Amino acid sequence: MAEKAATYQELLPHLFRLEYTKMTAVLCRHFGLKHIEIAEDIASETFLKAMEAWGIHGIPENPTAWLYTVAKNKTKDYLKRITIFETHIKGAITTADIEAEPDFEFTPQTITDSQLAMIFAVCNPSNSKEAQICLALQILCGFSVEEIADAFLTKKETIKKRLLRARANLRDDNFQIKVLEPTTMASRLDTVLRTLYLLFNEGYFSTSSNHSIRKDLCSEAMRLTLILTESTLVNTTEANALLALMCFQSSRLDARENDSGEAILYEQQDKSLWSKELIEKGNYYLVNACTGNDISKYHLEAGIAYWHTTPTDEHKWEHILQLYNQLVLIEYSPMTALNRTFAFAKVYGSNQGIKEAEKLQLMEHDYYYALLAYLWADTDTDKAISYYHKAITLSRSVTTQKTLRKAIEELQGTKLPDEDE
Repeated sequence: MAEKAATYQELLPHLFRLEYTKMTAVLCRHFGLKHIEIAEDIASETFLKAMEAWGIHGIPENPTAWLYTVAKNKTKDYLKRITIFETHIKGAITTADIEAEPDFEFTPQTITDSQLAMIFAVCNPSNSKEAQICLALQILCGFSVEEIADAFLTKKETIKKRLLRARANLRDDNFQIKVLEPTTMASRLDTVLRTLYLLFNEGYFSTSSNHSIRKDLCSEAMRLTLILTESTLVNTTEANALLALMCFQSSRLDARENDSGEAILYEQQDKSLWSKELIEKGNYYLVNACTGNDISKYHLEAGIAYWHTTPTDEHKWEHILQLYNQLVLIEYSPMTALNRTFAFAKVYGSNQGIKEAEKLQLMEHDYYYALLAYLWADTDTDKAISYYHKAITLSRSVTTQKTLRKAIEELQGTKLPDEDE
């Protein structure tokens, strides 16, 4: 029994991350966006039922199918019980909003169509662009408030208030997740792409988890972006550029950390672990992205990621630096500036890189001190160690702290105790 419980405890969180948002999207399409809480309640109850049943009877042969069967049955039960709760929800739910019997199935096509419709529905201009992205990350990507706060580099309380207001606005909106108008989708695409970009970034370098890499988030971001490129309505050059970026970055995931969860620097990665298939797909979508005259941040970042998968070109870092120079002009961010500085140091040397880094004065960012430590390592060990310690105190990532401590150990030639030792 203990072995079954352990297996179920590992599987259910994984399935929750993958299937909860799909389930919610299909149910929302059925109930209507204004009743999103109903859809979320049914999806949550489905996973609570799984927690109870699987803990007693073990994991079913097809756990995903089990979840969707339970979700559909719970939807039927809910619709039958509507009259019992009429005094509480009369006026909020009418027969025009919810049909008497569910006429949907949780098929792959239904899930895809529902998620595509849902992501554009949530990105509703009745909310600010920041609120749209917050809501999409929570509803469609399953992000916690803390994860959203990290993505926006802001406080959790700010995100909570933003989400409450955004949900209230959606309840007041009569948008139904059925027919997608081309003009509506086009006007909201920028926000949708930004949401998927943040989802992938949290998977590629997580700051809200004990794991620096979360492949499930990267895969989900790629799956949703692929849906966009397969739709004739939103198969834009920007969408293809974003998918190319994701493919290039994902191609190196298996080489970016060791078995202990420690990050492996780019120069030290085992290139035989890079996925040639994903690199080829990245090339394919990057070519598709270059069919027009527009250049977005996704084009530039995809180009940077492309050069990272081309280790043999002796002018690689010059190309990367040129792309970063354009990127900081299009959309500045502290991380972009720091990454540009790293590329600058690769081209002009560590001493010039240090001067460039110090101009940024990003004293609140752990990567700022980690970068300075890396650049000082060959010339001033004590200074490098001091900067690594500062980076450790600022980092909220357990795996990042572990990686930084290992860098100190290598400089000192000693073994540092873990915080819990």
